[in-house]
Amino acid sequence: MPLPRLFARSRLASTALAVAALAASLACTALHAEPDEELLGKSQGYPLGNASTWYGNPYRIGSWSAMDKVAGVQVRAVARPAEPSPLPRAASPASISYRYKNTHYTLADYLDRQRATGLLILKNGEIVAEHYRYGRKDDARFLSFSMAKSVTSMLVGKALSLGLIASLDDPAEKYAKEFAGSPYGATTLRQLLRMSSGLTFTERYDGKDDIARLSRAGAGAPGAGKPVDVLKSITDRHSPPGEKFVYAGSETDVLGRVVVAAAGKNLSELTTEWIWKPMGAEHDAFWRVFVDGQEQSYGAFNASLRDWARLGQLLANDGRAIDKTTGKPGALQVLPLEYLLDATDATRQPPAFRPRTATPYFGYGYQFWLLPMRARTFAMQGIHGQTVYVQPSAGIVLVLTSAWEYAGGKQDAQPYEERDALWRGVLQSLGGSLTPQ
Repeated sequence: MPLPRLFARSRLASTALAVAALAASLACTALHAEPDEELLGKSQGYPLGNASTWYGNPYRIGSWSAMDKVAGVQVRAVARPAEPSPLPRAASPASISYRYKNTHYTLADYLDRQRATGLLILKNGEIVAEHYRYGRKDDARFLSFSMAKSVTSMLVGKALSLGLIASLDDPAEKYAKEFAGSPYGATTLRQLLRMSSGLTFTERYDGKDDIARLSRAGAGAPGAGKPVDVLKSITDRHSPPGEKFVYAGSETDVLGRVVVAAAGKNLSELTTEWIWKPMGAEHDAFWRVFVDGQEQSYGAFNASLRDWARLGQLLANDGRAIDKTTGKPGALQVLPLEYLLDATDATRQPPAFRPRTATPYFGYGYQFWLLPMRARTFAMQGIHGQTVYVQPSAGIVLVLTSAWEYAGGKQDAQPYEERDALWRGVLQSLGGSLTPQ
């Protein structure tokens, strides 16, 4: 029977069809729901936590994009310039696809499958994709976790280029006098940059390790002591200095204190003067500050998605700022070229720090992760899925902020695997190089 006649003769059928349409609509909405959105606090408006709760669900989305509004957390501003550098949009969005476990996926599929809070891709300085999830907007300041380590490394490089640090082979205690006579004090800056002090600092993210002790001290927990006291208590060794990469946030904390002592200014002032203003940031950023007044250099720099992209583009341009008139890399060398190459080029690392040797996959430079590709390719990475990938020769930058459930380990392998597949898909889709090293 024709459909118009059916509607005319049967109110019941009409009602049934309306219900079916509503059900289909709801099914479509559910299909496009963001992963684990209720666990992450959607029905509560993605609430902010406080100093005790910000790390856990359902506070992660709200807190990790606005740490400056979390009660009990101290921050220090990094000021933007009067005018940001250009970050234009490409004439048309890019078509991005990738393969994961023999299945073809699109960029939209990735966003539907993983807990990404923000994703931005640049090709030759132009935005070819920009997405915000879980109610986030372009002015959110995303917590970086250990991507902050790479920012600290940039400050070390700048201090070196200005002569405030004489040599990377100087011991940390030459500048940070509070470490005099301690094992970390005797460790050279180069060894700290490569996380090769040889000192045993545990980082398992189980709440009982050394990184938890350092974090509790930094937050002023009763009985936790001072952060420097925790660092000076690390005396056992697993290896001689300089021989082996073993990940340890403590080494970046020491570097942050070295830079402050060498320059006579706090990290927020230095980040403003040396990176944020000359780079042409769009938004103010901020560092979380420990109770002793030191910025948490190993894991708490916060910036907008576009400014993380600008930072990635600055690295892709080998430290040169964008000229506001031409929109191209100009003459201003914000960060020293030779230091950046030493920090991010796998071929410049000693054999023990190259890809597939330092770890089964990544190499490690000066607080940067190095990928096993012939074209220089590197990343800033933080737990729970924070990433800035860069391949300078292709002009490709991928920024990803996330709220993965686990900090790392075997239970969190799938998000890491799919993120790597996405990056490879971005390179393949946009003309980058996948040739292995």
